[in-house]
Amino acid sequence: MRESRKLRGVGIGAGYFAPFQYEAWTRIPEVDIVGIYNRTEERARSLMAQYGIGRCYQDWKDMLDRERPDFVDIITPPETHEEMCAVAAARGIHIICQKPLAPSYEASQRVVQKSRGVRFMVHENFRWQPWYRAIKDVQTRGDIGDFTHVHFLMRMGDGWGADAYLARQPFFREYPRLLFYETGVHFIDTFRFLLGDVSSVVAETKRLNPAIRGEDAGQLLLKFQNGSTAIWDANRYNESEAETPRFTFGELRIDGTAGHLTMDASSTIRVKRLGQPATELEYARERKNFAGDCVYFLQRHFVDCLLSGEEFESNGPDYLKNVRIVEAAYESARTGNSVRIA
Repeated sequence: MRESRKLRGVGIGAGYFAPFQYEAWTRIPEVDIVGIYNRTEERARSLMAQYGIGRCYQDWKDMLDRERPDFVDIITPPETHEEMCAVAAARGIHIICQKPLAPSYEASQRVVQKSRGVRFMVHENFRWQPWYRAIKDVQTRGDIGDFTHVHFLMRMGDGWGADAYLARQPFFREYPRLLFYETGVHFIDTFRFLLGDVSSVVAETKRLNPAIRGEDAGQLLLKFQNGSTAIWDANRYNESEAETPRFTFGELRIDGTAGHLTMDASSTIRVKRLGQPATELEYARERKNFAGDCVYFLQRHFVDCLLSGEEFESNGPDYLKNVRIVEAAYESARTGNSVRIA
């Protein structure tokens, strides 16, 4: 792989989230997406035409063999990841893989293990939302001292009624585990980005919509090794009053030893030092692509690390920590106990 030529990539998958990723690739000049596969060929051909992808394939293994790409972008359901990552890694193809990584912690471990020998990154984009990068800068500067507590309130309103999730992600209805497994892992990763490693987990789950299999509401309390805490109070059933609930996904407050900050559903951040009036934080963000263009920022990071040899933020071993916390959350909800993270 030489920096003097474009990186050749291929994509597997053309579902709901795939257009966000293919669109972002078009804005990264070092990348050329040369092939696409989807089990429904018509959908793949539609994205091929829309985003200038070179060729459409009826078999993803054939695509890997014929194109011999530098990397593959896997945008498929979790149960497909283990085989796809193993096949790509065996061919020396670097991997960026969507989350959830696999249906279980053990399967997630196998995905990571079978991807050794190539560069492997999980497509965990929430930490790349521009408000979290701005909040990280606040933390680094010490504007409100050491972060001691994070509280996030999420109400999505996309999971009520007999037709819940059908319009966007119908497979959500059949997930035996939904809220923590599919959505909560984003926030677990983001809280770890801000607060470090988790030491214990307490969780409650509830299913409000009888039309689905898994849980759609719950609370998650994380304690971190540095003594800080985080609460995620989440619900995909009840509605938000935000104009765009899927922009920031909710409202945030962070307390620190020297003050606090808040973020509303429109991404306005206000910083208040102890004893001083609050001020609005100026930072760059726009309503582009998905959730502040975080998909682009993540994929830009992936390419930069491929070219420089630096480590990905969301590499396989690190991401397994998130999966372990998800499993601990379900264990806590089942037993009613606090679960320690080894």
